[in-house]
Amino acid sequence: MRRYHRLIAGVVFRTTQKWGESSPTTMDDLIQEAYLKLCADNYRLLRAYDQRHSDAIYGYLKVITANVVHDRFKALHSEKRGGDQIVEDLTTVENRSDAGQGFGSQTVMEREILFREIDGLLQDNAPANTADRDRTIFWLYYRQGLTTKAIAALPAIGLTIKGVESTISRLTKLIRRHMVETQPDG
Repeated sequence: MRRYHRLIAGVVFRTTQKWGESSPTTMDDLIQEAYLKLCADNYRLLRAYDQRHSDAIYGYLKVITANVVHDRFKALHSEKRGGDQIVEDLTTVENRSDAGQGFGSQTVMEREILFREIDGLLQDNAPANTADRDRTIFWLYYRQGLTTKAIAALPAIGLTIKGVESTISRLTKLIRRHMVETQPDG
C-alpha cells in the first residue's frame, strides 16, 4: 500500500475529475474500492498479474483503478439505478400524495399513525451507531420519494447507492417481519 497508494489516489483523482466529481469522500470511497478489488478473491487480480517488465505493475494498477472509477460512475448514471429519473420537489410529491384527502380525514390520520409506528420500530431496532442515518434514508425513500441515487448523493448520508439500497432493504425486511409477527390472528 505504501508503495502504490500515491499512484492509485492520483488515478482516482484524475478519473473522477473527468466525470465532474471531486468530493473528497467520493474519492476516498473509490480508493478503498480499488484496494478491495485488488484484494478480492484472495488477491486474484494480483496473483494473475504477469510481469513483462519491472514497471509494468504501474500500468496494471492504473488500469484496474481507472476501471473501478468508471464502473462506479457508469452505475450511477445507468437507467437500472434510476439515473434517468428526475428528482421532484418535495412539496410536489407531498401535494400529489395528499390530493383528495383533507387534513384530518380518516385516511390521513391512519397513515400518520402507521408512520409513527414504523418510526418507533426503526428507533427501537436500528443499530445504535447508524440509527439516525438509517431512519433518514428510510423516510427519504418511502415518504419523500427520493431515489437511492439522490439519497446517496447527499453528503450527510455517506453511503454509495448500493449502501443506500442495502439499508432500505434491511429496514424494509425488519418492518415487514415485525408487521407479520404483530398481526392479530383472525
